[in-house]
Amino acid sequence: MMTVSALKEGGAATLPRILIVDDHPLAREGLRAVLSAGGFDVVADVGTGEEAVELAERLVPDVVLMDVRLGAGIDGLEATRRITALGLPVRVLMLTLHDMPGYVREALVAGASGYVLKDTGIAELRTAVQQVLAGQGAIPLDLIASAMDGGAEEGADTARNRRQAEALGSLTQREREVLDLVALGQTNKEIARSLAISPATVKAHVERIISKLGVSDRTQAAVVATRSGYAE
Repeated sequence: MMTVSALKEGGAATLPRILIVDDHPLAREGLRAVLSAGGFDVVADVGTGEEAVELAERLVPDVVLMDVRLGAGIDGLEATRRITALGLPVRVLMLTLHDMPGYVREALVAGASGYVLKDTGIAELRTAVQQVLAGQGAIPLDLIASAMDGGAEEGADTARNRRQAEALGSLTQREREVLDLVALGQTNKEIARSLAISPATVKAHVERIISKLGVSDRTQAAVVATRSGYAE
């Protein structure tokens, strides 16, 4: 069953639009209340992956808050793959109980911009959504590290890894410095302070890095750097 908010026309500035995907109605209700109180517009909440893909395409929310395990039908990982494949300006933030490295890896490969555990605090959840909205990604470094540690055991896309390794080698010295700090989890403002350059310049460097690596956002760029052993 899904709940869709009435579309709003005119009036005040548009709030960030969120689609909640969780197969537990009480969880959806709680998330709706928390996010609405935090200044977000929850445009819908649904319980299946199929509904998530359908509404992501129809409503084009800014962020889809996606559980990994859902009930009947496709799971959150497959729903994420389908949503990101649409090519729409929709970011997916995984929200789950499960911190298994395999899930984290699959989520990132599927195109998720972040991965947050359900035992996180309300303030931290809202911050994670804001980070994803800003294109910064939201995934704890310990989850990235654990996901990458086991990656070789489960196999990898060798051709893609080779292309990304070549792309890393094509980065300029300044882009390498910026990527190092991105992989450490620094924001654009923090990187600007660290390198004594403007935030606008950092933003331009990050955009070029993302383009060169062929990834969707800075979280994916950090994963490439960490997996390759490039960032120390």
